[in-house]
Amino acid sequence: MLITNEQLKTLILKTGLIDEKGYAKIEAEAKSADRTVSETLIERDVISDENLGILVADFIKIPFVVLAKTAIAPDVFNIVPEKMARKQKVIPFARDSLGVKLAMVDPFNKELAQMISKKIGLPVSSYLATEQDIYNTLRIYRKDLQKTFNVMVKSEIGSDAATISDVPITKIVDLLINYAYQDKASDIHIEPEEKDSLVRFRIDGVLHDVLFLPKHLHDQIITRIKILSRLRTDEHLSPQDGKMRIILEEEEIDIRVSILPVTEGEKAVLRLLSSRFRKFSLMDLGMNEKDLKKVTNAYRKSYGMILSTGPTGSGKTTTIYSILKILNTREQNITTIEDPVEYRIKGVNQINVNTKTNLTFANGLRSILRQDPNIIFVGEIRDSETAGIAVNASLTGHLVLSTLHTNDAATALPRLLDMNIEPFLVASTINVIIAQRLVRKICEMCKGSSTVTREELLQNLPADIIEKYIGSKKSATVYQGIGCKICHFTSYSGRIGVFEVLGITEAIRDLVARRSNADIILQKAREEGMTTMLDDGFEKVLKGITTIEEILRVTKVQLN
Repeated sequence: MLITNEQLKTLILKTGLIDEKGYAKIEAEAKSADRTVSETLIERDVISDENLGILVADFIKIPFVVLAKTAIAPDVFNIVPEKMARKQKVIPFARDSLGVKLAMVDPFNKELAQMISKKIGLPVSSYLATEQDIYNTLRIYRKDLQKTFNVMVKSEIGSDAATISDVPITKIVDLLINYAYQDKASDIHIEPEEKDSLVRFRIDGVLHDVLFLPKHLHDQIITRIKILSRLRTDEHLSPQDGKMRIILEEEEIDIRVSILPVTEGEKAVLRLLSSRFRKFSLMDLGMNEKDLKKVTNAYRKSYGMILSTGPTGSGKTTTIYSILKILNTREQNITTIEDPVEYRIKGVNQINVNTKTNLTFANGLRSILRQDPNIIFVGEIRDSETAGIAVNASLTGHLVLSTLHTNDAATALPRLLDMNIEPFLVASTINVIIAQRLVRKICEMCKGSSTVTREELLQNLPADIIEKYIGSKKSATVYQGIGCKICHFTSYSGRIGVFEVLGITEAIRDLVARRSNADIILQKAREEGMTTMLDDGFEKVLKGITTIEEILRVTKVQLN
């Protein structure tokens, strides 16, 4: 610990983010969950990982660095070997006339600093970095998967790979999962082709070719995956679904497995359900301060509905989970019904939809209401029956959270009316509607800037947006990635949400009661100051977080 618990308490209370009573609750929760107070503060959305690091660094009078926002030259990075970097949690990130700068979890470790200084023959200066930031940066050390595979095969069986029984199938499967996990891939695709087997990782929503395997290894790998997932190894003509749990160095992860027969054999898709990548707070998701306040006010109510809307893969469930983590205290009975439950939340009762036993969203929700819940999460409102039960639950003193497939926040209101929910019920039960999309973030390691003219912007964006954010200026500075090893030469690394948050005001309630269409509701919401997804996206473009191309890709703006 760089600072004592008492010093941490003083620092946090000084910020005004939480009072004495709230801090005492955090301490009690940390103790019962066997976590540190700082971890619990971040988990509860009191403060972000980065801001906590800045607070501590300022207190101990040590400079702070955010590695995720720092371009690190390869020759500097390799000053410290990977084994030492991982063990000691230290990363060299810059070199100048004064020597080498080290990012450290413990910048007071003078012995380590002196050892590195002696080894490289240069003076070093220590900076504080958060453990999570250092951990994420360590993947720069990783070699290309294809090269790693080739080296592994040669070392195991030599250059002759003809003997299938000698091929280290177990190691290959472990290698794929480890690499996918380190690359923060959501899915692994193993696809049989005519002459070989192609492995692809879905990273930041986009598939990347990462490995070509000899065709004779494909069936062996599929069989290994089936064994781990407890699937039938003798079935090759029917689809199969299963799951497995893998113990990695960092955590145990659940993997959902789908096997599908295709023309050239069996294709496997592995969905990695890592809790580490779900440790988001609302602050981390990309919501601006104004929208965050609307959402906070909504979930602090003990009743009503919070809806998250957007297409599949837009991050709706992640947003809801982030809210549930904040609400998850011993005083609350939280029950969810999901299809399927992908991430376990300790202390929350989670139910899987099962159509074989007639456990639908509607039937499950009825049963939940007999379990004395305070907070209910319905994975998706798909039909009138589920919508009706959810609305009635929110009327009877429950806080109900759910997702809905609509293009924007305003469209969610007429959609509920189309499900035969009475207008006055919709108007009186909805607290807030969150619409969102996920955009890829520009890679910080290879980010550069350029200037675009007002005329160029007008070709892609509405005039009112440009007027709002750049005024009468003739040009604006935007950013883009050049492409590097860290981002797989895509120019992007990681994703962030673009949001629009519709608070239900008296004026909006009136429009809903009159069955107004989505366009009228949207117009009124904008008049009242609602930030649209396009607004939020362009603001993130000007801040250097993402690109115009990404914003246009997810919002699909069409100009007249």
